[in-house]
Order: sequence, then structure tokens, then C-alpha cells
Amino acid sequence: MDMLQSALMQRALLAAVLVGITAPAIGIYLVQRRQALMGDGIGHVALTGVGLGFLLSTSPLWMAAAVSVGGAIVMELIRWYGRTRGDVALAMLFYGGMAGGVVLTNLAPAGSNANLTSYLFGSLSTVSPSDVVAVCVLAAFVVLVTVGLRRHLFAVSQDEEYARVTGLPVRLLNLLVAVTAAATVTVAMRIVGLLLVSALMVIPVAAAQQLTRSFAFTFAGAVAIGVLTTLGGTTLSYYQDLPPGGTIVLLAIAVFLVLSLLATPLARRQARAKAMADPAGCPLEPGTDVRSEEPVAGVGGGSGTAAPGTMTSQQT
Repeated sequence: MDMLQSALMQRALLAAVLVGITAPAIGIYLVQRRQALMGDGIGHVALTGVGLGFLLSTSPLWMAAAVSVGGAIVMELIRWYGRTRGDVALAMLFYGGMAGGVVLTNLAPAGSNANLTSYLFGSLSTVSPSDVVAVCVLAAFVVLVTVGLRRHLFAVSQDEEYARVTGLPVRLLNLLVAVTAAATVTVAMRIVGLLLVSALMVIPVAAAQQLTRSFAFTFAGAVAIGVLTTLGGTTLSYYQDLPPGGTIVLLAIAVFLVLSLLATPLARRQARAKAMADPAGCPLEPGTDVRSEEPVAGVGGGSGTAAPGTMTSQQT
């Protein structure tokens, strides 16, 4: 394939694979914590880092990583202490981050808002060798945290009070989740873009939840969907001259819709098989998951899959 002979596309495909792995890997914890839009907020803050990079003539990617980590920590502190006016403070942080990025970019030598387009929506032609090195380093950190500490992060995401009682350092783990999300935003911004990275954190997880219930299978399914959609979207954008970020997100939504359509008949087939295997048993109530025989809140209109926040800890 001519695409694989291009050094530019080799870098872009490598970055796409890393984005497909890291975004759902941290996204599953954000979905469990009901903080699905956290990535979007961090993306707004990271724009200030991009602007600082242009202004100081340094790497916008590394500067965005530093600023987004600081912003993620501030967001977590606001969540802890800003009980009454926390939403207002977060809104000021998000929009201030975007405004700061625009202003700083215009103040930079030969800077203009046109320079921000590739960071906002992603661009294949701007993935440099230094970007790939930075993405690999940050992706390794994300995978190390999300896989190595999965049991601790799952416990904190499910029930903070219970995790605190068991002796886990809840606040430290919450900060680690925020910092890891910030690193993921930086990993994804060259391919997906800062404004669309949150979608890749959430949609593959929601898609995997249509057919899975346990944390381990949802994690694996979300990562598989993430890699599939990022590679597919990057390939389509190369051959059809489409923006990679939008193409990847639309492809992820299409996968979600297909799996949603498959989930309902599969759940009904399992219910019929359950009834035939145990004809003397009591009929299941509407909304009951046939695999656990416990009422759950379905994601896809009674599909029998667990909604965000109801995954079991089996095989974590």
C-alpha cells in the first residue's frame, strides 16, 4: 500500500494506534466516575499550553502537556472544595483556557489563529518525529497507570467512600486519574484534536458496554474499538482527504449504533434460552440482566447491558 510507504503516514498510524489505546483506557474510569466531559474541559485548558508553546518558541505539545496537567489538578481541587460554586469555577477555567490559547497564539511571532486549527481538530500532515516521541512517552505513562493500577482505580471510581474505608489513598488516586486524563488529551490532540478527544474517551466505552458487563471485558472491548476506529478513520482521511478527527469520531459513533442495534436481539435470545433452560423459574422482570438476574439500568433501551457506573468487578 502506498500509504504505508509514506514516513508521514507511518507516524500518523503509530500515533493513531496509541490514541486508540490510551483514550478508552482512561475513559472507562471517567465514565464510571460520571466525569465523561472531563477530557473536553482539559482540552480547553491545553489550548493555553499550545499558545504558550508558540509564544515561547518551544514544543507546543510538551507545553500543552504541562498546562493540561496543571489544569487537571486544579479541576480536581475544585471538585473537592468547590461544592457550592464549583460549576462556575470550572466554566471559567475551561473558557479561560481556550481564550488564553487564542490570545497567546496571536501574540507569538508570526502567530495567527490558523496555527491552532490542527490542534483543535487534528491533522495528519503536522505529525512530526518529535511529536511521535512525545506521544509514545505519554502513552506509556497512561497505559502503565490504567493497567497497573486498574484494581485501585476501579475501586475508587465505583465507590469513593468504600475505597477510603479500605485504606486506599483516594485523593491521590483521583489526582492520578486527572493527570492521566491530561496526558491522554495531549497524546490525542495531534490526531483527533483537542475539541474531539473527549468523544474518543467516551464513545468506545459506551459501545463496548452494549455487549459486555464485567470491567475486564469492557476495558478490552473499548480499547479494541478505539484502535479500530482510529486506524479506520486515519486511513479514510488519507484516501478521501477528510479531517482525521471528525472522521474518527463519526466512525466511532457508527460502531456504537451498530452494537446498540445488535444488543437488543442478543439480550432477547439469551432471555429465551434462559427461560427454556429453566421453565419452572420465575419470569424475569423488565430491565433485568439475564446474565446476573439483577435489575440494571440498560444503556440501549433495555438491552440488558449495564449503564455507566454499574459494571461488575469480575476479572479486574
